[in-house]
Amino acid sequence: MLNYLIRRVGYGVLILIGVNFFTFFLFFNVNTPDDMARLNIGGKRVTQEQIEKWKAERGYDRPLYWNPKEEGAAKVTRTVLWERSVSLFALDFGRSDSGRSVDIGHEIKTRMWVSLQLAVPLFILQVIASTAFALLLVFFRHSKIDFWGVVLCVLMLSISSLFYIIVGQFFFSRSLHLVPISGYAGGLDAVKFLLMPIGLSLLARLGTESRLYRAMFLEETGKDYVRTARAKGLPESIVLFRHVLKNALIPIITSAGAYLPYVFLGSLVFESFFGIPGLGAFVIEAIAGQDFAIVRSMVFVGAVLYIASYIAIDLAYTWADPRVRLV
Repeated sequence: MLNYLIRRVGYGVLILIGVNFFTFFLFFNVNTPDDMARLNIGGKRVTQEQIEKWKAERGYDRPLYWNPKEEGAAKVTRTVLWERSVSLFALDFGRSDSGRSVDIGHEIKTRMWVSLQLAVPLFILQVIASTAFALLLVFFRHSKIDFWGVVLCVLMLSISSLFYIIVGQFFFSRSLHLVPISGYAGGLDAVKFLLMPIGLSLLARLGTESRLYRAMFLEETGKDYVRTARAKGLPESIVLFRHVLKNALIPIITSAGAYLPYVFLGSLVFESFFGIPGLGAFVIEAIAGQDFAIVRSMVFVGAVLYIASYIAIDLAYTWADPRVRLV
């Protein structure tokens, strides 16, 4: 297993290098440093001297990928790509390109805890609710409960999350005045601001996850070990929870593990609509302001989390199924 982990980490480093280079290439082919300077300085009459000063303050006055005037290693090491890449791998995210010039590392550490307050309860409730609802449909398979449950799942996954947000804000905030329509507060006051985003996000994902889990559970119910358990006279509830659920853990682990990066990065849509100052809203603000430093940092953090989550998924496979071997 140690050799496997070393190999996967090595592949992960190569992926991070590729992602970082690809991000630089795409961003600087869409917006040059001069365009970024004009956008951040603002105003219609921006002089070239102001642009050069802005670029020099942020290190964009040097070549982006290579320096044709240099020789040897200096041709690469004296470029923006090399300097920023080394800083990212050292987890030194630097400062933003915007006029505020905020410390990106500090913002990530601060906003991460806000995103976790939204995402961790949502993650736990999503796994429990989706699994329980799928098992309920399988327990009553080929009945009206199963039929209408599937119809409900298809209906929920067909509706955009924006619809849930608009209806939820109108019904629970405007009409019933149960929770604030948006905003955030620290401490225990955060609960009243997070209740509606968590509930609506859970509702938006419930149909997709439940339908997937139901299909996996139904596949397991037709296997020999399940028929043997029923032949022994075990109740259907024990068959489902003790045998079917245990052997269907791998797709659940895969689905839940793929969601893990969002636990840390936050939900872009829900944080923006509900005014929650998490990492999701941080990314949206950076994209709107074309702040490349923040976008680059968040893409790097996201790539690291995805690589770590899929390594964790592989390790969880060995726990869920002893037949799985990591070589």
